[in-house]
Amino acid sequence: MELEDACGCGCEDEYAAMPILGEPAPDFTALTTQGELKLSDLKGKWVVLFSHPADFTPVCTTEFMGFAAVADELKALNVQLIGLSIDSVSAHLAWIHAIEEKMGVEIPFPVIADLDMRIASRYGMIHPAMSNTATVRSVFFIDDKGILRAMIYYPQTNGRYIPEIIRLVKALQTTDAHGVSTPVNWQPGEKVVVAPPKTVAQMKARAGEGYECKDWYLCYKSV
Repeated sequence: MELEDACGCGCEDEYAAMPILGEPAPDFTALTTQGELKLSDLKGKWVVLFSHPADFTPVCTTEFMGFAAVADELKALNVQLIGLSIDSVSAHLAWIHAIEEKMGVEIPFPVIADLDMRIASRYGMIHPAMSNTATVRSVFFIDDKGILRAMIYYPQTNGRYIPEIIRLVKALQTTDAHGVSTPVNWQPGEKVVVAPPKTVAQMKARAGEGYECKDWYLCYKSV
C-alpha cells in the first residue's frame, strides 16, 4: 500500500513526525475495547501507551499476556495502561476473547482501534521501511500532567522487556518526587544522583551535605 493510499493525504511527512519529549502528548479521542477514551481526560494519572503490530499474532499475544501480568502493579503506580493497533474493535474483542479462552489470561486494559492510523501517525508509530499498515512496537510514557516523558521503540520481530517499562515508570516518578536523576542500571531502592553544583561555593558545600561523592560533579544519595 502506498503512503497516500494509507491515509488519503500523501502523508510521508506525517509518518516521519515524532512526538517530542517534554511537550504535551498529542491528545486524541478513540474507540477502545472499554468504550470511548480521551487522553486528556486521564490527567492526574500516568499513562503507558503502547502499540502492537496486529491482533492474532504470536509475539503480540505474548506481550499482551505480559502486560496483563503487571497491570495491577502499574495501577498501584497510578498508571493507566493502553494498547493500540491498526485493527477494529471487533478484531480486538475477538482476540482478547481468544487469549482468555485459550491462554487463561484476562486482558484488563483498553485497546484502541486505530483503523484510520490517525493516532499511530501522530505518535510516529508507523515506520514505512517496516510497514505502511502496521505499527512498530512503541511505548510512550505520559506523566500525570499530560507531558510526554519517555519513548521506547522496538521492531515488529522482537517483544518488549516488560520489567524495563515498570522500572522506567518508577525512575520517572522518583525524579519528580525528589528532584534527582537515576544512574545507569538503577533499580528502585538504590541510590540516586543529585544535580552537579553550579558554583564554587556549592561545590565546597557538598562535603557537609551527607552525599556519597565520587568526584565534585558525581554525588549519590538515598531517597
